[in-house]
Amino acid sequence: MGIEMNVERFAGIRTPFYYYDTNILRQTLDAINKETKKHDNYFVHYAVKANANLKVLKVINEAGLGIDCVSGGEIEQVLKAGFPANKIVFAGVGKSDWEIELGLDKDIFCFNVESIPELEVINEIAERKGKMATICFRINPNVGAHTHAHITTGLAENKFGIAMEDMEKVIRLAQGMKNVQFKGLHFHIGSQILEMDDFIALAHRVNELQDRLEAQGIRIDIINVGGGLGVDYNDPQGNPIPNFKDYFAVYEQHLKVRPGQTVHFELGRAVVAQCGALITKVNYVKQGSVKQFAIVDAGFTDLIRPALYDAHHKIINLTANATQNVEQYDVVGPICESSDTFDKDIQLPTTHRGDLLALLSAGAYGEIMASSYNCRRLPDGYTNEDL
Repeated sequence: MGIEMNVERFAGIRTPFYYYDTNILRQTLDAINKETKKHDNYFVHYAVKANANLKVLKVINEAGLGIDCVSGGEIEQVLKAGFPANKIVFAGVGKSDWEIELGLDKDIFCFNVESIPELEVINEIAERKGKMATICFRINPNVGAHTHAHITTGLAENKFGIAMEDMEKVIRLAQGMKNVQFKGLHFHIGSQILEMDDFIALAHRVNELQDRLEAQGIRIDIINVGGGLGVDYNDPQGNPIPNFKDYFAVYEQHLKVRPGQTVHFELGRAVVAQCGALITKVNYVKQGSVKQFAIVDAGFTDLIRPALYDAHHKIINLTANATQNVEQYDVVGPICESSDTFDKDIQLPTTHRGDLLALLSAGAYGEIMASSYNCRRLPDGYTNEDL
């Protein structure tokens, strides 16, 4: 990331804060566009739930990506960032009426519908407004993903999507409605997936379902395979760009795309994770009876992933000289919860009060998930272009 080169620029900035390297972000976007431009029917929608920082969004918009939203607030934010409404896909298992109305009023590209009751409400609201809602059905493919249990979304036990056995029924129901236009199928099996076999399994399941529909005379225009591609949290500086080549090759090789169909992707973490870091200051170094603690001013209110998912973020000391002795620390925050721990028993150069630490790979599900628990202030976000 080259973040060490910017440490002098951080002087005077209130910690903790998020730092975004737009050079890494643009390199990531270039890598995505390089692969997708091989296919004129591939379209990527950035999953804004990963990071909705306005400056980050504007860079993504410049690269030409569309948007995947899961709330009305996200729709409002991406419109503010300049994304055209006709590139917005609106997903989510519990869309409120006002959010559906917003999507219809803005003429977004598509609603990803997850239940019959939702379909009925969208049709009802669209009829009242004199609108036609374009929809895809999110189908739960019952495909597992090798990832944390909290971020799997494609198993039958998960709350997301419509069961495969109900697929034809809901499609026929939609085809009989006057104010919805059924266009395709949507899938998403989870997040932080590094094994390409998971995506291969999804492609094969999509092929099976398409064959089943075509046998009944149902043709679809859109296949949306979601996202889920993971990043390297262990060596983010050595491997900052995710494996987009193999990811898109999976669908090129295994997904049977029909003539005229478009294939849509919803990448989030893979787009923004590696461009971001949480910068925090060491308040105290405490020697316990069996542990040495580096107590920082960031807490799980600023980056909840370690507490929520047991997630690992590489931590580096930006202030210490690389030639200093190395010692072992638990890096912990100030929140009155034992789970407010960023990492345990890690090796850092000898660390002192006032040192700046960087928690890397924090561009996804970091700033966007921050809270004000303990009445703490929300962290600010800066880019290298701001400093």
